[in-house]
Amino acid sequence: MTDLQDLLVKTSRTFAMSIPLLPEPTCSEVRLAYLLFRIADTFEDSTAWSRERRVQALERFIALLAAPNADEAQRLGRTWTEDPPVDHDGYLELLAEFPAVMAAFWELDDDARELVRDHTARTAEGMAGFVQRMDDDACLLLEDVDDLRRYCYVVAGIVGEMLTELFLLHSPALDDSAPFLRARARAFGEGLQLVNILKDSATDRVEGRRYLPKGVEREEIFALARGDLREAATYVQALQDGGAPRGVVEFCALPVLLAFATLERVEEEGPGAKISRPEVFSIAQAMTETLDTEQPLFPALRQNSSPTASS
Repeated sequence: MTDLQDLLVKTSRTFAMSIPLLPEPTCSEVRLAYLLFRIADTFEDSTAWSRERRVQALERFIALLAAPNADEAQRLGRTWTEDPPVDHDGYLELLAEFPAVMAAFWELDDDARELVRDHTARTAEGMAGFVQRMDDDACLLLEDVDDLRRYCYVVAGIVGEMLTELFLLHSPALDDSAPFLRARARAFGEGLQLVNILKDSATDRVEGRRYLPKGVEREEIFALARGDLREAATYVQALQDGGAPRGVVEFCALPVLLAFATLERVEEEGPGAKISRPEVFSIAQAMTETLDTEQPLFPALRQNSSPTASS
């Protein structure tokens, strides 16, 4: 039997550490959703396939999400590994295990399966649209800030929306907070994605990706990221105040706290800068201590994060 947690470890160390914080069944649902999103990401980021081949793979992936077919899953997994899109060992193993991942997806409870399917399909469809815009050198050029935000929504904002719906599915205590959380789910994902784009901009440019629009001052993108992270912090505070399971609060809070620290470091030192492992440990420890003492994680934002606040 395929070990999905092992696949998670081999495709993302960060999520392999954070997803197990979630309570069940949310943990299993989010783990599986991450693997599905990672498959779509692998096609979008392919360095070996043509633009047309990437779009074709995304379209076949979407079709299979909508209509279970074990034979087709086997065929696609075999096709993708015989002519691999990337040379990352973990991603290649994930593609080889595609039939097992899809089998686990089809076994999800109906409500969770529908949420994961719809959000994954929307992301894959959006990725296909951006892949089709690549030039003959497989380079994606984003036109302006609005275009950047559309891209961030496709690859991260939709993830924030999916996570929110999965949290609400299993946490009735959050019902009153639902409108507030839904209104900020997009910014939650966008902020984290913008920090990654700013941090990795030099490497991305070398590999043929330029997510920072030409002619737009970096300060404008930093300001957008800071605003999104503030919204993400109010989202986390609303989870905490609304009675979300502690694991859900931890899962959402840690990346936001790390993103604030990373954004500051990149703004000071430039692309490629990152916080050290001891700093990560210190931030995580401080978060744990705050939750242990039942203090608010973002007290300055608490007055704006009540379920009755304007969304």
